Amino acid sequence: MTPIRILVADDSAVARRQICQMLGTDPSLEVVAVAATGRITLEKVEEVRPDILVLDLAMPDMNGLEVLKVLRNKAPHLPVVMFSAMTERAGPFTLDALALGASDYVTKPSASIAEGAPLEHVQGQLISKIKTLHARNLQAHGPVKRPRPIESPVPIAKPSRVTAVVIGASTGGPNMLTEVLTSLPPSFPVPILIAQHMPPVFTRLFAERLDTLCRIRVQEARTGEVLRPGHVWIAPGDFHLGLIRDGAAVRLLTHQGPPENSCRPAADVLFRSAASVLGSGVLAVVMTGMGQDGTKGSQEVHEAGGQILVQDPETCVVGGMPRAVMRSGVAHQVVPLKGLGSEILRRVTRASPLGFDMPGSTKF
Repeated sequence: MTPIRILVADDSAVARRQICQMLGTDPSLEVVAVAATGRITLEKVEEVRPDILVLDLAMPDMNGLEVLKVLRNKAPHLPVVMFSAMTERAGPFTLDALALGASDYVTKPSASIAEGAPLEHVQGQLISKIKTLHARNLQAHGPVKRPRPIESPVPIAKPSRVTAVVIGASTGGPNMLTEVLTSLPPSFPVPILIAQHMPPVFTRLFAERLDTLCRIRVQEARTGEVLRPGHVWIAPGDFHLGLIRDGAAVRLLTHQGPPENSCRPAADVLFRSAASVLGSGVLAVVMTGMGQDGTKGSQEVHEAGGQILVQDPETCVVGGMPRAVMRSGVAHQVVPLKGLGSEILRRVTRASPLGFDMPGSTKF
């Protein structure tokens, strides 16, 4: 099997050596070139034609964002993994990189490994994302496209009134969630809760950015907040998000229970909690991402009488999560990204013509 050919771009010689050592442990990967500046990165892309680019944000002459702007014109299908620090300063630039077409990101270990992500975890993330993105790129843009398997959605006899929307997303989620949420009207009649696989700091910055772009309120979730219509809550990085009943009200609960599917936050935890508290009023949506997070939770939503939508895998950056739900046989509808916001709105307003009326909340 031909190894996956990787270009590593980072201005730090120490970081370049570290990345090469991490990737060198896997015989299916090959670092074919390294670059210390943005201009050299663009030259190397044309020279060696890599399968994947691992790109730093902070580089001399052209930073990672400037490289991406040029790259998306010259090599629009080249998968790019941003390798950036998990800091207040780097966070917004990483989100900018995703908006400019970066495929995914991995956060660098801090200077003190004891305080940051363990090196083995970073290595595992980087290798896994490189392999998944390469496979997806071959499937989407390779010379031979496999026929798309037919997975029939299950019918739902009479959908219940929707009282909350829960969404799970991973790789590619920030951009695609932005597209869905910005399409919703300010009078959206029910609350939305989201488990996006993302580290601490990034989730807060992502929520703040969405809040400036959307017509509905978006914020990072905090324990004790009352669930209310027209609001979106993003699960904080390294915390699960769930719901609890408090008399007539329903409140948010964030906690650090064990990771599920190697994730915290996990869609399964959110979906399971919502199904337990809200029953058939849950509309679960599984979007782009690798792995199977959201499948078990979707099964519990289905058993509670709720509804399940999945993003069409063909419109995902990585279609693993929605495909897993489809294979489980509980998806009620498969929807392309472009139609996902309108389908969510249709189901919410069709089943809830008078809006959200959970006890203790305010109608719109």
